[in-house]
Amino acid sequence: MKRQFWIFLLVVAIALPAFPASLGSNARTVIPNAVQQIISVDYRALKNSESGMSLKARVMPPNLKEFESALKGMGIDADKDVEQLAFVSYRAKNGTRAFGLAQGDFQPKKFYARMKVKKIKPANYKNNWVYPTASGMVMSFLDDSTMLFGEPNAVHDALDTRNGEMESVSSNSTITDNMQAVEGGAIWSVLDDIGTQNMMRSALGDASKLADYDSVKKRLLGSRYTMDFSRGVNFDLDVITSDTMTAATMSSLIKAGMLFKKTNASQIEKSVIDAMTVDSDSGKLQVHFKADDRKFQSFLQSDMFATVSH
Repeated sequence: MKRQFWIFLLVVAIALPAFPASLGSNARTVIPNAVQQIISVDYRALKNSESGMSLKARVMPPNLKEFESALKGMGIDADKDVEQLAFVSYRAKNGTRAFGLAQGDFQPKKFYARMKVKKIKPANYKNNWVYPTASGMVMSFLDDSTMLFGEPNAVHDALDTRNGEMESVSSNSTITDNMQAVEGGAIWSVLDDIGTQNMMRSALGDASKLADYDSVKKRLLGSRYTMDFSRGVNFDLDVITSDTMTAATMSSLIKAGMLFKKTNASQIEKSVIDAMTVDSDSGKLQVHFKADDRKFQSFLQSDMFATVSH
């Protein structure tokens, strides 16, 4: 979580999806109520941006690399056929599980024919065809343009949610409200209350000791961010809190953390920190970052980025 937040907060990194950016209706039906985070990625927006592709190459998570490799083995070219990717993590009885959703031009009938020729047989899970992949993940089509993939247990949970056996995200007003606020972004994510609390503690580091963070964190209700590559790099993060005082306190903590980081930063890294603004508005902590492609490319090569992205 620390890696993820600083990549987005300090370098303005990670997040993802234009397509339109909103998830399709069938994709929404498989997301459980106990969702921890949704990260949506617009492949087309990334491919049209030098900064976006550089970021993807340097910090692309292993599960995304595995998914792209698995797709190629099944005759699907992620660069050509996939338009949008979304990753969903949710809280289960034995910890956290995750699955992915891909939207694009998959032509399932041709896919089924290829699998038949290769003698790859699907399993039937409650009237859903679930195919194995070379990476150990499994996948299933929700419709002609929506693919569900992930570890077997996570995919089964997603399908159970669609069947009404598990409560869906539609009954989680906090998450759905935050989704509605950011889905227009080229890259967006929403995070629940516990995830937001852990993220902020990790991101603040020593700055969290400047105040009683344990008492403040309970008033952090969720967060959302968008990222856009159309004109340089723009990143906006909102942390939703229960009251104005909490938002103002978190704003002060973030600013203290930026000053601490700046004392040992390179000139390039200092310019990146200077490009950030932190403020509070009513019950929201707001972080904004804007940089041109050249500055962002330079930051990707910096020691700070190497530290926060590993």
